[in-house]
Amino acid sequence: MPMNLVHRKLCSSALWAKAVAHEMPANVAGFDLGDSVLEIGPGFGATTRALESLVPRLTAVEIDEASADLLQREFDGRVRIVQGDGAALPFEDGEFSAVVCFTMLHHVPTTALQDSIFAEAFRVLRPGGVLRAIDSLENLPFRLLHIGDTMNALDPVSLWPRLTDAGFTDVEVDHVPKRSVKFSARKPA
Repeated sequence: MPMNLVHRKLCSSALWAKAVAHEMPANVAGFDLGDSVLEIGPGFGATTRALESLVPRLTAVEIDEASADLLQREFDGRVRIVQGDGAALPFEDGEFSAVVCFTMLHHVPTTALQDSIFAEAFRVLRPGGVLRAIDSLENLPFRLLHIGDTMNALDPVSLWPRLTDAGFTDVEVDHVPKRSVKFSARKPA
């Protein structure tokens, strides 16, 4: 989804990649992601780089064709990179043991499309598979960073019903007001 120049510079910076790499082990700690993980919306690849060594097999789906091409060159066979839409995933039902998305859902322009991503994550998960996601919440600095961007921040209160509507159980939502939301859910076994 569209990002302004300042936002692109930040998300493609070494500083951002270092912060993401530092936080990633804690972001997935306590979750059995299994043997085949799908990352939706890797963008510039900082999260993919951080996940690559933490999971046995990683697939990343990126909507932006130019970004997908760059990721394909960078990860060349170590990570399966697919250009596609998280709201219409090009994968078989039950293909993955886990689905993750980090700081990308706010770039999805509508709540309905976010819900389509949740439904698609549910579809491609194996029974018992886990969805793990983290995103930023709206505040003044975040809003300023997104001037000219697509920004549709999540409402933490609405996540439980939205995820259960998609079929998920064991929904857990943890948020720091005006900072971030972390959530997980499971496809019933």
